[in-house]
Amino acid sequence: MSSAQEIASTDVAPDERFELTRKLTAAVLYAVDREDQAQLADLMEPLHAADIADLLEQINAYDRKRLIQLYGREFEGEILSELDENIREEVIAILNPVVLAEAVRDLESDDVVDLIEDLEEPQQEAILEALEDSDRIAVEQSMSFPENSAGRLMQREVVMAPEHWNVGQVIDFMRESDDLPEQFYHVVLVDPRLRPVGNVTLGRIMGSPRNVQISDLMEETFEAFSADLDEEDVAYAFNQYHLISAPVVDGNGRLVGVITIDDAMAVLDEEHEEDILRLAGVGEESSLSDRVMDTTKKRFPWLAVNLVTAILASLVIAQFEETIAGFVALAVLMPIVASMGGNAGTQSLTVAVRALATRDLTGSNVWRVIRRETLVGLINGAVFAIVMALIGIVWFGSPLLGAVIAISMVINLVVAGLAGTIIPIVLDKLKIDPALASGAFVTTVTDVVGFFAFLGLAAMILL
Repeated sequence: MSSAQEIASTDVAPDERFELTRKLTAAVLYAVDREDQAQLADLMEPLHAADIADLLEQINAYDRKRLIQLYGREFEGEILSELDENIREEVIAILNPVVLAEAVRDLESDDVVDLIEDLEEPQQEAILEALEDSDRIAVEQSMSFPENSAGRLMQREVVMAPEHWNVGQVIDFMRESDDLPEQFYHVVLVDPRLRPVGNVTLGRIMGSPRNVQISDLMEETFEAFSADLDEEDVAYAFNQYHLISAPVVDGNGRLVGVITIDDAMAVLDEEHEEDILRLAGVGEESSLSDRVMDTTKKRFPWLAVNLVTAILASLVIAQFEETIAGFVALAVLMPIVASMGGNAGTQSLTVAVRALATRDLTGSNVWRVIRRETLVGLINGAVFAIVMALIGIVWFGSPLLGAVIAISMVINLVVAGLAGTIIPIVLDKLKIDPALASGAFVTTVTDVVGFFAFLGLAAMILL
């Protein structure tokens, strides 16, 4: 067993099996401090490229630079593919040009495209120059398609066969070919004009007699995507129809590439991550590796928006200064009404945004969902209204105050359910990302309505 395996397997809990241990990280940094290249290689060799990428992301920039320089020619292209985009450019700048060239030559064309599309032009050229002419042309052709499109997502390496071949001809072709992709799941059948007509899985090919027509083995579910199609639509189709791979065609319907499930699921993962980050107002590309100033710039606009919404809520409160002065208990209970409304609105908002992203919330069920969220708000509001009414009576000895906060609670939770559902739907119809802007609107609505209902009722009933 190697040093890395011994360290990784020592006292590791089952739920930490796939995590980098502190002991391994410390051992790697110790080897870097001693400039012990042999020990570093021994520690890194058993690690998956994704784990090495995680290691580079977790250490600081100074240690990262020393590790990369000491690791030298052992650096693989797959590590670059796994790296967070925020530090990928930094790592590429550190790598020796010869090492970088060797690393990118081992990558599939879609991985190279993903690697370079967010880099500055000088670094793009450095990577393209490291590729063989055929690979460079393939990457440049993919880069000519719109950003975030199927053309950018696809890999150019495709295994295809004429639809009139039999199983034996396809097998012989694959065995004699010296440039098959490292991983593929289907053989794409094409007509004489190179237009895809179907997919055949490798399992069905290998399990069928040689004289069977390959066209008889085609899968029932078959989708071909236009190279200009948005990658979100591609990922949705993969998830919806349980696709493993699918061909990509140009404007004339000719086969130009193939998209595999790992790339489609990566898009889904990125979209989900972006939605979560946007809902929290921390920027769609935030990560733990971001610098202080970059993180500050991403969060500042949303804090500014929150300040504006807080001021709006304060303006409502200012209209009832005399009411609050006459009944001080209102100042104690106000945050409860606003907080409950805000939390209920966030719950409805999260469900709605997620349903819009997965296309489960459509015109056919929108009113049913709105009605459901309204009823949920009403029932929860009624339950908590009883609780708060009792608290108002016991705490402040005022049945009327208990009634005020109870009614306010029902009103605000019903409005929260409505706002949390309707606002993202309206924004989606206006072609505005609901994950990006819904939070600020929902918070404003629940705060303003909560304060207005509570203090307005208090002014009418208590004074």
